[in-house]
Amino acid sequence: MKVTHYLVTEDNPAGKKLEEVLAMVRKDILERCALITDDPRAEAKAVLANNMRILNFLTDAILLAEDSTSILDKAFGPSQASKGGPPRIGHL
Repeated sequence: MKVTHYLVTEDNPAGKKLEEVLAMVRKDILERCALITDDPRAEAKAVLANNMRILNFLTDAILLAEDSTSILDKAFGPSQASKGGPPRIGHL
């Protein structure tokens, strides 16, 4: 099995859920936005506007990832991947 860099798998039990990784990225972007909100230059305004759009996309992605986790939890119970357990889907 291929080991992921960030996400929890049976081979990477210390990994994170997708929604957790996305939330960490969102937090980092928010912190960067705070650093440029008072910069009046056009470039800073454009970057801030882009970041705001990215934040909306990330929020939507987090909600989708949380929904997927909920679907899997309801269908197969809590993930055991963080304990080295097998994946809930994908290996039949």
